[in-house]
Amino acid sequence: MRFDILTLFPGLFDSIFEESIVSRAIAAGLVEINVHNIRDYAPGKHKVTDDTPYGGGGGMVMKVEPITNALEAILDAELLARQKATGRTETPVILLTPAGRRFDQQLARELEREERVVLICGRYEAIDQRISDLFATHEVSLGDFVLSGGEIAAMAIVEAVTRLVPGVLGDMRAIVEDSFSHGLLEGPHYTRPPEFRGRGVPEVLLSGDHARVARWRRERALERTWRQRPDLLDQADLTPQDRAFLAALREGEETDSSAPDAGLSAHGGGEEADATLQRA
Repeated sequence: MRFDILTLFPGLFDSIFEESIVSRAIAAGLVEINVHNIRDYAPGKHKVTDDTPYGGGGGMVMKVEPITNALEAILDAELLARQKATGRTETPVILLTPAGRRFDQQLARELEREERVVLICGRYEAIDQRISDLFATHEVSLGDFVLSGGEIAAMAIVEAVTRLVPGVLGDMRAIVEDSFSHGLLEGPHYTRPPEFRGRGVPEVLLSGDHARVARWRRERALERTWRQRPDLLDQADLTPQDRAFLAALREGEETDSSAPDAGLSAHGGGEEADATLQRA
């Protein structure tokens, strides 16, 4: 799989892809990452890449020509035109913008199926709208907050997609069990030592009973999602047993909240419950 990243600050990527999972994927030939300096494609002696906005206002706007030149240098100009004319994406061209679709695990899986992805990193106040009109197949945002540019978003997308590429992770169960992979957050995890500062490991994880462990993990994932991201449950793939467990949680919460000491008892339930209801 190949990523092409268009940016005004290529130096920001010098170290981030030289470590950990992405580095190993590159070394194994599973992923290729090319970072392109937009300024190299700017016309004129001074390589100007931004200008004041028409209509006035604060900030500067990234010019259309340098980005267009960069896109047409790394992708076939006919392909770019064809994608917009037909509405059929052959190579995703992603404009990173606060106005875009929020990036999530589903979009990461969609992008992993592509052979090549192009990411355009914005800077300053905005990118000339004609880049979106003429070339972008997707507009994507990390979330409802403001960054100085699209570089961090590009890094996050590359990381999230790369780890889904077959062969990148040694244990593919990590992908299957990740948060959001089935519409739920992951439950808590533990490792040695078995006790630390009075906090023990839930007994079920030491039992050797794989069926009990699997159900416990599923219930903790359901519980954490219900408490911290209940919106995810609307789209989660839930079994009748899952729904019954959530119904019991809701009933217990309503019962506890009506008790005089609800503030102390809502998350009670013994040592094991205490160990498993910690917030992430």
